[in-house]
Amino acid sequence: MNLPKLVAQDVPLFRGIISDLFPQIEMPVVDYGALQIAIETEMKEAGLQVEPKLVTKVIQLYESKNTRHGNMIVGRTGSGKSTCWKMLQAAMTRLNNVRSATILIVDIIQEGVAPYQKVNVFVINPKAIDMNELYGSYNLQTREWSEGVLTKVMRAASKDDKPDEKWLLLDGPVDTLWIESMNTVLDDNKILTLINGERISMTPQVSLLFEVEDLAVASPATVSRCGMVYMDVEDLGWKPFVASWLKKRGDDAELVETLQQYVTTYSMTVLIILQNV
Repeated sequence: MNLPKLVAQDVPLFRGIISDLFPQIEMPVVDYGALQIAIETEMKEAGLQVEPKLVTKVIQLYESKNTRHGNMIVGRTGSGKSTCWKMLQAAMTRLNNVRSATILIVDIIQEGVAPYQKVNVFVINPKAIDMNELYGSYNLQTREWSEGVLTKVMRAASKDDKPDEKWLLLDGPVDTLWIESMNTVLDDNKILTLINGERISMTPQVSLLFEVEDLAVASPATVSRCGMVYMDVEDLGWKPFVASWLKKRGDDAELVETLQQYVTTYSMTVLIILQNV
């Protein structure tokens, strides 16, 4: 729960503290054999580069979701936030349908596929609509209740008794206008209380996932209720983007080689200029 939220510079410090508290004890490494193979396979099929740090972040998101029903993926644009949850969704769905995927048969026999369920994701941008459209509104004159987007999706997901996992993904900046109203949902009781007195309970198959750039205006109450996975843009860098872009032009080997030379030449030039500034 602590490693995913740390920046790269703080990880050695954290490991040093752990080694001081528990001397001569090595931290065990959990082997996610089938899950890791599925993640890497999905990345290759999506035309992405199998970056070890990104695979680690996907596994950390899986571990965090096993611990909390509310989690946040935090990081700047280009750090791989969307890729992280999309690859986890695709990998878990693949493992759920693994009987038809012969590539993972060996790992199925060793590990089993019981923990992995098909994942359905419902994406909502909370900043694209106002509070009444998000949570619903009550007309005092007509005494009519207008359903909100989030409440409608949450109610439908909670009523679905299938074992499939339902992720309610809120992709947008966190602010006090809408996030504070979700504190009761992020608590252990997992109940959303509406202004009309209705209470919507989340089932174990339903979870919340937030994709945000920063938590500058989030309150400590909200942060303490969520699991955090920090995506550092420096970990991924720009080279995987270029490699995937060049891979899409694989039919013309001469063009790919020329573009690769341009990228190598000018990236080194920019690096030299920045070092001399």
